[in-house]
Amino acid sequence: MTSAHAPTRILGTSDLINSDLLPSTPDQRTWDWKAIAALWVGMVVCVPAYMLAAGMVSEGMSWGQAVGTILLANMIVLVPMLLIGHAGAKHGIPFPVLLRASFGTRGARLPAVLRGLVACGWFGIQTWVGGAAIYTILNVLTGNAMVGDKLPLLGIDLGQTLSFLAFWALHVVFIRYGTESIRWLELLAAPLLILMCMALLAWAYVQADGFGPMLSTPSRFAEGGDRAGQFASVFWPSLTAMVGFWATLALNIPDFTRYAKSQRDQIIGQALGLPLPMALLAFVGVAVTSATVIIYGEAIWDPVALTGRMGGSAVVVALLALLLATLTTNLAANVVAPANGFSNLAPEKISFRMGGYITAGIGIAIFPWKLLESTGAYIFTWLIGYSALLGPIAGIMLADYFLIRRTELNVPALFRHDGEYSYRGGWNPCALIALVLGVLPNLPGFLQAAGFVSGVPGIFTAIYTYAWFVGLLVAGGVYLLLMRRC
Repeated sequence: MTSAHAPTRILGTSDLINSDLLPSTPDQRTWDWKAIAALWVGMVVCVPAYMLAAGMVSEGMSWGQAVGTILLANMIVLVPMLLIGHAGAKHGIPFPVLLRASFGTRGARLPAVLRGLVACGWFGIQTWVGGAAIYTILNVLTGNAMVGDKLPLLGIDLGQTLSFLAFWALHVVFIRYGTESIRWLELLAAPLLILMCMALLAWAYVQADGFGPMLSTPSRFAEGGDRAGQFASVFWPSLTAMVGFWATLALNIPDFTRYAKSQRDQIIGQALGLPLPMALLAFVGVAVTSATVIIYGEAIWDPVALTGRMGGSAVVVALLALLLATLTTNLAANVVAPANGFSNLAPEKISFRMGGYITAGIGIAIFPWKLLESTGAYIFTWLIGYSALLGPIAGIMLADYFLIRRTELNVPALFRHDGEYSYRGGWNPCALIALVLGVLPNLPGFLQAAGFVSGVPGIFTAIYTYAWFVGLLVAGGVYLLLMRRC
């Protein structure tokens, strides 16, 4: 067995290897726990995360129940995050290469691309959010001079189009300079983002003489409330959706932990950087929104819309902070994974940089503003939907790496079609069967939630409520059984 701590020269097959996919070398392991914690703070502070509590509060939870649900969900997802991250820190390999151990040298391309396409969707959404912030800044500075007629086909005006493309181009610059440039951006941005969250909280408290009625409103599920006794019906799907929010990163976290100085650094960095900052941001979102009821007479959950209402120089400062938050999240969470995934499709032709450019291209092609228009509840439909797909992949990876291989990998064989991970022509049928069976129980519930069918038996609706958990346990269990019989 070999690992990145005992590097060896790897002679791989050309369609499995390039410099970006090779195990990280000791001099590339520059990420200490502070860098990994900063990475997470940079990813956590973003518009969708700020708004996560909104859906739960609107469904009847108190602010404490909503924030508590988010904290619990992130403590749960931290577990696979640390476990899968172990492989990156120990062996120095990225997510697509780790997948080869369970899915096969060719079969790994399927889950890597599935993960990458989800990230491309998020990349487009986040880039649109950042572009909207630029658009708002320009209109504040020019007296709405950027507002114009909608362009044919696009459905947005010229100012919105140019703002979106400008923010998109900023991502391309960082893609050009690779993951080390992303590390430096996260390190610099993390303290600024925390400071801006605290400043927003202080502004809301002062302007509203307190946080207002929302923080004092009891749960509608409490005795005497109009939804008394129905807490579980909202809690469980909300918990699943919140787990799904970072289910993507739970898969490709080796893309970052492969640069960690040690296991201790990746564990401490992730434990400090994920659960508490997520809960804190959710509290800031609820508290500030509560204050807007008093300040503006209505609840404003969208921070872009809120900063547009502030007026004066404050709006520019706030929106620049929002731009920084969106950039740090998008680069780390939604560029690295698909860039490596696309590189894994044809390593001899597609580098990390080219994979990033492909991601950026798809981010434009999906017209993210139309995606958001067509599904108002996109956070819950989108999050639970893809958690039903990614949970099974996580289950297979965890079962393979910890329970079958006991964390030991023959790293050179991961880069050859004639090694122990070739299975049958490069495909592991056990993993493919487990993936299908892990997704299958959640499929009827997803089809109903997405509006493709009008109704399904109640049992499938109940299963879909726990989509990520069901998929992980079913796929992981099936994979173990099948592999032990092979």
